[in-house]
Amino acid sequence: QDYYGKELQKSEDLKTNACVTLARPLPKVVRDALEHVHKEVVARYYGCGLVIPEALESCQILDLGSGSGRDCYLLSQLVGEQGHVTGIDMTKDQVELAKKHISYHMDKFGYQKPNVEFLQGYIEKLGDAGLADESYDIIISNCVINLAPDKRAVLHEAYRVLKPGGEMYFSDVYASQRLSETIWKHRVLWGECLAGALYWEDLYSIAKEVGFKTPCLVSASPITIGCKELEDIVGDCRFVSATFRLFKVPDGSQAGPSQVTYSGGIVGHERELVFDANFTFKKGEAVDVDAEMAMILQSSRFAKEFLVRANTTALQGCCC
Repeated sequence: QDYYGKELQKSEDLKTNACVTLARPLPKVVRDALEHVHKEVVARYYGCGLVIPEALESCQILDLGSGSGRDCYLLSQLVGEQGHVTGIDMTKDQVELAKKHISYHMDKFGYQKPNVEFLQGYIEKLGDAGLADESYDIIISNCVINLAPDKRAVLHEAYRVLKPGGEMYFSDVYASQRLSETIWKHRVLWGECLAGALYWEDLYSIAKEVGFKTPCLVSASPITIGCKELEDIVGDCRFVSATFRLFKVPDGSQAGPSQVTYSGGIVGHERELVFDANFTFKKGEAVDVDAEMAMILQSSRFAKEFLVRANTTALQGCCC
């Protein structure tokens, strides 16, 4: 709270590039929406990666660790006036900054009433902030889960508040190994999103443990620290900024290996949908997927955009 509320005043105050690494370029629709976000909100934003998924119109979205509100105000434009975005952050100064600009943005977007709200609270304890079971279509998070000591609690709470068929789409920092106590207790490395980085294999085990399907890697890029003192402390450990998709498939869902065909109906992705690192769905082309991916596509908000046919050819591991 002190590091993000008082010590950092703008993104240039960060001592590493961990929190400003983009996993892949922003699409035009997001760049255009960003132009409408207040400059103070953008300047006080410390996220990494790309956390704007597709097919957002009229969705209910929760942003874990919303900070100054940049992503919330981006999403506010993409969900439209019938959608809603909730941001939650533990840092009072950041929440107050985000709230300060609600009227500015609603006027800018031409909305009759706000479709965003900001809450102060902990992402491990969403119930304390009044967030109910199965109340959101999508959860996003941008370089924040690493700051929470109990990652399992974060993912468990995310699973709880997601609707069946919902998605958690998030960027974060991951480590090539489990981190030492020396790194874990280093104040600056914590604030810079490195000391709390999850060992990437632990993400897979925790996600499955709380109920999600196998994490789908969207993109990843290496992080260079650029500070000799901090590099000496982390030693041979390597870090990446990565974006993952996690899906809450409804109980009782069934599917086998399938062929799926994309309709091209998602705005901005009419010719192809880059779903993750393994799958790019081109309009009208049949693609073989495993049973898990078939269940994801059938049960999520993407269902109306895909024709799914059973396929007798078994595939393994296509989603991960």
